[in-house]
Amino acid sequence: MVPKTRAVRIGERIREELSEILLMQSQDPRVSGVTITDVNVDRELAFADVFVCTIEGIQRSQEVLEGLNHAQGYLRHELAKRVDLRVFPRLRFHWDPTFEKAEVIERLISSLHDDEKAKARGNRKTNERDTSKSG
Repeated sequence: MVPKTRAVRIGERIREELSEILLMQSQDPRVSGVTITDVNVDRELAFADVFVCTIEGIQRSQEVLEGLNHAQGYLRHELAKRVDLRVFPRLRFHWDPTFEKAEVIERLISSLHDDEKAKARGNRKTNERDTSKSG
């Protein structure tokens, strides 16, 4: 069992190296444009949970995960050559919905701001009418 800080460092190193492998060496169109958002390595170094996303969003998630799972053996082999560990963890790929969630939150905030602006314009017009009637 490794200390938690070492597991975090190993996860970060795997993220960097895996990103480079996918960018420079991957020829599978299913994994083009993939971003590795995070890698969590368990303290026993048995598994590395790899979180991924693409600009296109969740509509490509199935295709991307299939491509990564298909290439898992190759990716693990390449990573083992680059990251010096006695036993290299098995890779498990997961879709990271953070960007889709962030987009929904941004739309909600934007609509709230739009509602506030519309309300402020409505109040201003009402105040202008009230001022012109009294004057």
